[in-house]
Amino acid sequence: MTTPRRLPGDAERAMEEIAAAVGSVPEAELDVVVEELLAARRIACYAPGREGLVLRGLVMRLFHAGLDAHYVGEMTCPAVGKGDLVVLSCGPGRLSTVEALAGTAVQTGARLLYLTAQPQNSPADHADRIVHIRAQTMADDHASTAVLPMGSAYEIALLVLVDLITNRVRAHRSESAEILRSRHTNLE
Repeated sequence: MTTPRRLPGDAERAMEEIAAAVGSVPEAELDVVVEELLAARRIACYAPGREGLVLRGLVMRLFHAGLDAHYVGEMTCPAVGKGDLVVLSCGPGRLSTVEALAGTAVQTGARLLYLTAQPQNSPADHADRIVHIRAQTMADDHASTAVLPMGSAYEIALLVLVDLITNRVRAHRSESAEILRSRHTNLE
């Protein structure tokens, strides 16, 4: 048996930053997110920038798990209203697009799940549920000693967290990996 190779300094520090961010979200909070997702009639997700890539991945995995999930801005994203869940992520908070979408969610009666590193900033005040991911973002990277730049720790932690969430969704729905694969596109 070989001994695991030790990561070089920056790589080890990067992994520690990501692990700290992922670990900042309690297991019980992940269960609450799963409950929100499973209770929703329809799910619409949005995030700006690289976070948007992560939430597109969430939409894909929720679709694979048999949920009615969509990404905001896609032509096939339906209107939301009562019984629906809007999932927004904005690590640094206070971005006008995210604030506008939060306002629309509230106005239409949809529930709002908000993922952020800055829960004191708008639009957290409109959310039905806030998931606080404690990680550096562009809002607080000035004079930082972190090895990962800008909001990378938040974005990477978000990717890990949404996969942990979708694993729990699948478990609650008692769906096998084969069932998920059967919903995966064959047009690749």
